[in-house]
Amino acid sequence: MAIPQHTIDQILDRTDIVDLIGQRVKLKKTGRTYSGCCPFHQEKSPSFHVYRDKQYYHCFGCQANGNAIRFLMDIESRNFIDVMKDLANQTGIELPKDNQDNSKLSYKRETPKALPKKDNPPTHVAQDPTTTSAKNTGVHFEADPFEAFQQYPDFDPVQFDDNHSINIHEPMQQEGNLYDLLENVAQFYERQLPNSQVAQQYFKKRGLSAETLQYWRLGYAPEDWQHLEKAFPQDIEGLKLIGLIRSSDSGRDFDLLRDRVIFPIRDAKGRVVGFGGRALNDEIKPKYINSPDSEVFHKNQLLYGLYEGRKQKAHDWLMVEGYMDVIALQQYGIFGAVATLGTASNTEHLNILFKQNNQITIAFDGDAAGQKAARRTLEIALPLLNDGRELKFFVMPKEHDPDSLIRKEGIEVFQKEWQQAPLLSDFVFALLSQQYEITTPEGKSQVMAELNQLTELLPKQGSYRYLLRQFFREKLGFNKKWQPQISLDASLSFNIRTKDEDFAVAILMQHPFLYIHFEVLRAFIHPDELLAQILTTFDKIFDNLPDDQELATYYILGACSAYHLELSEIMHRTNIQNLTQAPEMADKLASEYSLALQERYLRQKLKAPISLSESRNLRQQLNELTKKIGLKLVHS
Repeated sequence: MAIPQHTIDQILDRTDIVDLIGQRVKLKKTGRTYSGCCPFHQEKSPSFHVYRDKQYYHCFGCQANGNAIRFLMDIESRNFIDVMKDLANQTGIELPKDNQDNSKLSYKRETPKALPKKDNPPTHVAQDPTTTSAKNTGVHFEADPFEAFQQYPDFDPVQFDDNHSINIHEPMQQEGNLYDLLENVAQFYERQLPNSQVAQQYFKKRGLSAETLQYWRLGYAPEDWQHLEKAFPQDIEGLKLIGLIRSSDSGRDFDLLRDRVIFPIRDAKGRVVGFGGRALNDEIKPKYINSPDSEVFHKNQLLYGLYEGRKQKAHDWLMVEGYMDVIALQQYGIFGAVATLGTASNTEHLNILFKQNNQITIAFDGDAAGQKAARRTLEIALPLLNDGRELKFFVMPKEHDPDSLIRKEGIEVFQKEWQQAPLLSDFVFALLSQQYEITTPEGKSQVMAELNQLTELLPKQGSYRYLLRQFFREKLGFNKKWQPQISLDASLSFNIRTKDEDFAVAILMQHPFLYIHFEVLRAFIHPDELLAQILTTFDKIFDNLPDDQELATYYILGACSAYHLELSEIMHRTNIQNLTQAPEMADKLASEYSLALQERYLRQKLKAPISLSESRNLRQQLNELTKKIGLKLVHS
């Protein structure tokens, strides 16, 4: 069985390598990667790292590396086809049968037929698809955007105009490829833009520069009902397969996109897979039309701007509503903006972004519709919020979208608004506080009831659901009996008296479920250290911790009662309660202290390695760890 590369890429894109490897190897989150003991060789210190954003693993001890396919082939001694069948079944992607998948991307090229002399609209079309809802054609039009970058050196561009057509007597290839055809159409639409003053004026009014037009390959679709038939007479079958040519009830063909500015749509590989068209007259409905789903275009699995953002090595990612928002932000130097293709955000979209960065932001309009969309997105996102993932909600000022806000207020104001966007915990509290009277017992009870429903959507494995519940209880005035009395004058920063180990201990006492961040330290820390003894206690009882945050804290305090004097002094001195009020901040601090301690212990071990191979292994781990810490500092 021959499996085409685009099918392999699609399967890998839908496979979460951390989840896949985590079923066979005990992994711990360390910064932006996951680490564990390598399954391919014997080791005590973890040197096996899995990179979710790159969908890649690497062992610094034995140099084993690869993607999800390679891992399964090596760990289970299976061949490529067997592994691909399993992954295809898990991801819901159908593998080709006897090369049928390749045939789906191909179409028969034919000698073009002569077109009617007059360019009249097709007969018996009850409604113009660009001016009405197009019920008679069966076409579903939604607002969308997209774009593509791939260049094909074999393609010899022909300048199409009213006085030029393809020489049909020249020899033609008998079979065409949909990706090649889409690229050729994108180039054709680009060449039409200089021919329309109205289209050029539209982009100028939106503030787009010539460089931006070229970068996003924006174009124009002529008014002619059959301009694509004239430009690509031998590719009619392919154009129908990708939905750019439709048929009327009478059987006459017409072009889907006419008299519209064109936004080419790219997939994650940079290939043109479809087009978005925006009417130049706001009276025309629908205002936006997208290519319909086809063998190469699946709008629920695509994000406009993702390819460009990755090409620009974007770190901070922001999901906005439309492609003009994405383009405007990119022109101002914000490269991580993406948009869905006229559909509401879904699980697939969010997972795509979380693969780029564990911290993402979603922008919403400030009106009632925006609040409704935010609530819906919240419920979709909660099951995806594994430990370490962070979601922020950027609510636009009234009467603004990202495009208008950045053009009117400037990049500095936009960046400031983005940075101040509330974390999920703050957003949810504000949302529920608006619905209920939280000064009354009844209102507090209703808020907690709603919260319990929402937190049930969070992953059961991990600490976030417990941290979120405690955050709400403290906001509403619960837990007063057991909260430690902390001096308000206590230092909120590092100082000579307070070691990183003390902050780690304090976090563990305040938030027991964050032990998952610190467990890796047991391989490094000296057993006489207080932190080592605390970690040993956690290792014994962690699986038995009560689900309730308050009970879990009581449980661990009781288990560590032998150290109660040291713990009491540390809790007062670190002021950990104030430092970790927001659950995301608690998780972030735990990750940072764990990384800092790992670096220190690695440097200590490097001073007296047992062997040359251990020295090499430790140095590789230290180099990788230093890079992670550096990235955190740059983006904090």
